[in-house]
Amino acid sequence: MYRNLEECILDLEKNGHLVRIKEEVDPYLEMAAIHLKVYEAGGPALLFENVKGSKFRAVSNLFGTLDRSKFMFRDTIEETQNVITLRDDPMSALKHPFKNVGAGMAAYKALPKKKAKGGPVTAQEVNISDLPQIHHWPGDGGAFVTLPQVYTEDPENPGIMNSNLGMYRAQMSGNDYESDKEIGLHYQIQRGIGIHQQKANELGQPLKVSIFIGGPPAHTLAAVMPLPDGISEMTFAGMLSGRRVLYSYDEEGHAISHDADFVITGEVHPGETKPEGPFGDHLGYYSLVHEFPLMKINKVYAKENAIWPFTVVGRPPQEDTAFGDLIHELTGEAIKGEIPGVKQVHAVDAAGVHPLLFAIGSERYTPYEDVQEPLELLTIANRVLGTGQLSLAKYLFITAEKERELDSRDEIDFLTYILERIDLRRDIHFQTKTTIDTLDYTGTGLNKGSKVIFAAYGDKKRDLCKEVPEPLQGLRDFTNPRMVMPGVVAVQGPAFASYEEAQKQLADFEAAVKEKGELENCPMIILCDDSTFMSETLSNFLWATFTRSNPSHDIYGINSYYEFKHWSCDNVIIDARTKPHHAPTLTPDSDVEKNIERFFKKGASLEGILD
Repeated sequence: MYRNLEECILDLEKNGHLVRIKEEVDPYLEMAAIHLKVYEAGGPALLFENVKGSKFRAVSNLFGTLDRSKFMFRDTIEETQNVITLRDDPMSALKHPFKNVGAGMAAYKALPKKKAKGGPVTAQEVNISDLPQIHHWPGDGGAFVTLPQVYTEDPENPGIMNSNLGMYRAQMSGNDYESDKEIGLHYQIQRGIGIHQQKANELGQPLKVSIFIGGPPAHTLAAVMPLPDGISEMTFAGMLSGRRVLYSYDEEGHAISHDADFVITGEVHPGETKPEGPFGDHLGYYSLVHEFPLMKINKVYAKENAIWPFTVVGRPPQEDTAFGDLIHELTGEAIKGEIPGVKQVHAVDAAGVHPLLFAIGSERYTPYEDVQEPLELLTIANRVLGTGQLSLAKYLFITAEKERELDSRDEIDFLTYILERIDLRRDIHFQTKTTIDTLDYTGTGLNKGSKVIFAAYGDKKRDLCKEVPEPLQGLRDFTNPRMVMPGVVAVQGPAFASYEEAQKQLADFEAAVKEKGELENCPMIILCDDSTFMSETLSNFLWATFTRSNPSHDIYGINSYYEFKHWSCDNVIIDARTKPHHAPTLTPDSDVEKNIERFFKKGASLEGILD
């Protein structure tokens, strides 16, 4: 397998998976815009050989398709899957010792290896401003590192086997950062690096941080993998790359990856922050300016002919969608071992991954009765919402199979199954005043919001409407009702300036609907800014509904009431209109879109790529 990023690039090029862009490209918006167009077309990886303002080349879209990712890891993916499975199900080693001995040896051989100081990456010292200053979206606060491998060690128990390798974006320029001396790190305190920072704060000492960029693609993937306990990111990187991670420490005690193309070293001091952002993020909106930890730069290393990898995130699907597909391919059945009773969990990419989960569990309570309500499913739901990155979800739809098999990735069939069976007076469960994703601005503050569980089980209760019911037609102020899918209707609502005004509008909407009749076969109504857009595609529905609503504040109901603190209704209304406090939607720069057309014209590097 690849010893470095250059070997990977040459292999991809040889096999038709990569194209070189020889013309000079502006890192301000142009590189990102080209990447987005090529990704959308299902195109190849891109090597930018002439980046304006930098002597370094840059590469993107390496992971742009699952097929390309599997091609890159074709020699190691199966063995890596076996190790993850073995770690998750150790009994399999006892049942099949000869089958699993290879997996155990693979894990052992992948342990990181310490080397003498130096390594190829220390060939030259450069400045942050020498690196490709890629500015992705017009509203971004500066240039960002988007594929960083941020390395820290436990201050109380240092060493590479007590380290964390995570992908936390880094802002290299803009805002109040002192050029070449400071960068911003964006991460949540409960993540690995945050735990290390908290320990360093309590000890009253700075946290040493190393940011590795580049190296074998397996190292990049290791930084985003949700690994089982007992498998470190550095060991995983060794397994998937087919060779041990080589590392050392510099004179100041910072970890140096001998495999990386670049290494940025520095410290995060207790209590020192600066404004970070905005940044066009993976939900399809900007994450706004907030105080985040400040990293004071010590040194920036680069190997000879180093290559700068980057990606661009935005409204899904994007390259990180393919990342998710590859992670699912690698982890396979691991979620079953982590959460007893669960059969499938699907983080819905079209909704930005974190906001929306579909899950299939088991329903085994009172086995001597014909259970017609979710019981065990509620226990499983709480486990799901308390597990790793799944805890960032706002909406969880969960059911158990009865009479036929389900696939949570078949999104229309899965939602239809639930809506046919859900008892809206019993099966909706809220968690209010809790935590949500830092990047989600639908809540009541940074990291603050709510969650809701829709848990359905039993026999079919209703035939879902397939045409807009008459009570939703001809309403004043609530117009253009459109079918989204069976049982779900989108209705266009008026703008509003506050939740008080929104609540009054919803009361008027409920009264108008009730005056016209009942909606027995329409369990879900989506109130939105543009019902034509909402109903055009399933992707539009999933994205706009679940990234623009906070369950506690934006779920209403026809004939809603409380009984012993449980909320019930006859029809659910989700207000997915844009709220005054929401972050702006990502919009490309029209002039840049015109300017990059030159790269796709006849005779240019990307001729025919979009065909």
